[in-house]
Amino acid sequence: MLLSICPHGVTVVTQKPPVVTVTKGETVTMDCNLGTVTGSAARWYKQISGGVPQFVLYFYHPNSSPTYGSGFSSPKFTSNHQSTSDYRLIINTVEEGDSAVYFCHTWDDSAKEHVSQ
Repeated sequence: MLLSICPHGVTVVTQKPPVVTVTKGETVTMDCNLGTVTGSAARWYKQISGGVPQFVLYFYHPNSSPTYGSGFSSPKFTSNHQSTSDYRLIINTVEEGDSAVYFCHTWDDSAKEHVSQ
């Protein structure tokens, strides 16, 4: 179950597609919209059922490349942006071990709140 708590005045982060199914070896993309947050970065996390979320990468639109968490790297995982509030996670050559819940997270500076989806 996904529980999303949105304090008053905090932007809502949305992701699409909600579920994606691909064949082994394909490339998968997931999009994250940070809503009204335009001056912050997208942080992507991977969570395997019953496990602790793992930090995959951090990407801020002025930068040329992401910053990676331990065990994650390019070209397997990468990110780009379509605007200052739209980010994309790209997983190349997917394997069975990539099956998980992926979620994005940002910091809403105006509300001083962490926001995830």
